[in-house]
Parts: sequence; structure tokens; C-alpha cells
Amino acid sequence: MSWWVLVAAGLVEIAWAMSIKPTEGFTRLWPSVLSIVLMGLAAFLLAVAMRGLPTGTAYAVFTGIGAVGAVTLGIVLNRDPVTVGRIVAISLIVCGVVLARITSPE
Repeated sequence: MSWWVLVAAGLVEIAWAMSIKPTEGFTRLWPSVLSIVLMGLAAFLLAVAMRGLPTGTAYAVFTGIGAVGAVTLGIVLNRDPVTVGRIVAISLIVCGVVLARITSPE
């Protein structure tokens, strides 16, 4: 169950990352409120997942999901540049997340 909560936390982290830019430096009220709510929800879900997972593993997987998702959505939605280096970096993060999962004691 902890892994499912951790995946949910990672997905909320992606939504949070994508919600920051529309705040325009936290000068727009409703986008800022949404961003803060998503940040809090991501942290809450991470804390719940950490009840059953080692802290280091949970945090590494959480940030990995968030990083891969944010970069991928940036490429798809914002037309961020696609480079060999970025693809290799994303691939290494995905491999690290998978390795953390399959070697986890839970």
C-alpha cells in the first residue's frame, strides 16, 4: 500500500511543479492557492508513504517521479527542448526508481 501512496504523492508532485509557473512568482491569487494546496498534499502523501518505506527510498522515488514527470510534461506541453542529455538523464532516473522499488525491503 505504501508504494501506491508514494506513486500518488509523485503524481501530485508533478501537478505541483506544473502549477508553479502560472502563479507568476506567487503574484496571482488562485494559481498560488492551487500551488500551495498541491505542495501540501504532496508532502502529506509522502509522509504517509514513509510510514511503511525507508525515508531515503521514499524520498528518492518521490523526487524521481516528480522530476521525470515535470521534464516530460515540459517537453510535451511547453515545448521544452529535447536533447540527448535530457533523455539520458530521464532514463537514468527511471532506472534508479525501478531499482529502488525492486530492491526495497517491503
